[in-house]
Amino acid sequence: MDSSASPAAAAATPAAAADRYTYSPRLRWQPQVEEYFAAAYGRDRFARISEALAHPSCYSCIRVNTLKSSTDAIMHKLMNLVDHNGLCGGINGLEIGQQNGGEQAHEGSSVVHKCPYSGLDNVLFVQGSGPHALHYDSQPDQSIKEVIVSRKCAESVLRGAQVYIPGVLACSSHVEKGDKVAVSVAIEQPAEDGGWTVDTHYEERKGLYIGQGITAMSRSGIFRVPHGVAVEMTERVYKLPSFNDVLEGEIFLQNLPSVVAARVLDPQPGERILDMCAAPGGKTTAIAILMKDQGEIIALDRSHNKVMDILKLAAEMDLNCIKAYKLDALKSVRKTNDAKYIGEAGSRTDAIVTLAENSEPCINKVDAGITNASEDSSTTSVVHTDNKRPDDKRYVSKADLRKNLRRMRNGPGRNNCSGGRVENSKGFLPNSFDRVLLDAPCSALGLRPRLFAGEETLESLRSHATYQRRMFDQAVKLVRSGGVIVYSTCTINPGENEALVRYALDKYKFLSLGSQHPKIGGPGIVGSFELSTKKYTEEWLTEHESQLVQRFDPSSSLDTIGFFIAKFDVGQNDN
Repeated sequence: MDSSASPAAAAATPAAAADRYTYSPRLRWQPQVEEYFAAAYGRDRFARISEALAHPSCYSCIRVNTLKSSTDAIMHKLMNLVDHNGLCGGINGLEIGQQNGGEQAHEGSSVVHKCPYSGLDNVLFVQGSGPHALHYDSQPDQSIKEVIVSRKCAESVLRGAQVYIPGVLACSSHVEKGDKVAVSVAIEQPAEDGGWTVDTHYEERKGLYIGQGITAMSRSGIFRVPHGVAVEMTERVYKLPSFNDVLEGEIFLQNLPSVVAARVLDPQPGERILDMCAAPGGKTTAIAILMKDQGEIIALDRSHNKVMDILKLAAEMDLNCIKAYKLDALKSVRKTNDAKYIGEAGSRTDAIVTLAENSEPCINKVDAGITNASEDSSTTSVVHTDNKRPDDKRYVSKADLRKNLRRMRNGPGRNNCSGGRVENSKGFLPNSFDRVLLDAPCSALGLRPRLFAGEETLESLRSHATYQRRMFDQAVKLVRSGGVIVYSTCTINPGENEALVRYALDKYKFLSLGSQHPKIGGPGIVGSFELSTKKYTEEWLTEHESQLVQRFDPSSSLDTIGFFIAKFDVGQNDN
């Protein structure tokens, strides 16, 4: 598509215009996937779930850093921000329905409320509103100017973001800076080759208008510069609060089920916890706060930048018990033939450790005077002495030495990290953690708002499930007897949720489902699914097992993302 092409003209009649300028998305699924979900949920329930997924939740969930402030103090600060700074963009107080015994707020009260659910006393809700019927024909003598954005851009705008330049696909002609424009979204459509394509034709955008705003630059400027704000939204279908640079370090914007998952893990001060897929660090920091920053949390991600994000968030929240490493979670268990002795063991009983476990993340330095080597040295390795542990020695490669010398010369990077360096890990010893959180990478079919789901097939859903089983196998090896594993996903796919639980219970007889607190989600799915070809049967849960997990339905009164949590108690493993 030509990114600078103009949209089609507006509809001729008022009735057609009213039908067009609405927000009434329909989430498309691959036919076999739709049949699979209909079999799992029932056709009517899945239709409600599919509709809910295309809309954002009507509130924002805030987790308070109780090590820096109290819930009451943060609530007071947020109320002042709403009153004086328009944090919520002029949203009026709205009624929160009474759910699970929670207290009901009344019309006209503050938009900031304490979470009504037991066990979540550090959580606040900031209420939004929507969907709103907007009037795009405020200037009847002029044609409506439009900006068409990508689906991913629109999903962000529906959650409160502005329209940024990379998300703009097309724009009406003669748009100048300061013009009022309607913002619509182009959704992927079926292509002739059986795939999906994006176009900006009129019919394909019918019912997909997400608001209007003021252009921050002209049409030519939008397609000339690579980044920046293109449209500042003034009216939105959904009005949700913005928390950009608000109370940094004191609060964290997090989906309610994610807060619950950290609580279900029930970490205790002094324990050693593993967060296997930790980025961006929301659950990691939640666990650290529950532990009162006492103990050790190992946070893993295979992306350098994401590990940096974890460390940055921990620094913002003044949390010291978090150590973040770059490591693929599928390689979490250390291979015994990779174990190394570091220096002289002395009285240490755990002499076989990983280099990463025995080092300080992000602050390693090399003393050039001690190594007596220059950046251009041809020495292949040098002895490194740590001033904090003079008895510990290890060999450093020439390449690592050059990097460390450059960092010393250039000084520390952001967050006081030496050149933005993160530590790699070669894995961890079996049975070395008290608790493990596996918030597994998944199909993410529970995230809201979601405007397109056609890329997922039954085969891709099964591949996600296979990947998660391999990760779970690693988690089982790393947790000690008497420990806990919490498994969670942000998808509605039972193959990645209930089927994983079935796999875990059938393969590892020393695992059992534990009770969860808090328990505000619904039960899991019971039964099984068999493909029409009968080549594959997917087993789910029994009635008793379904009551021990919790599933968050996006169409329920909780109004959350789709999410799943299972807690496993680890018994004595005789293997």
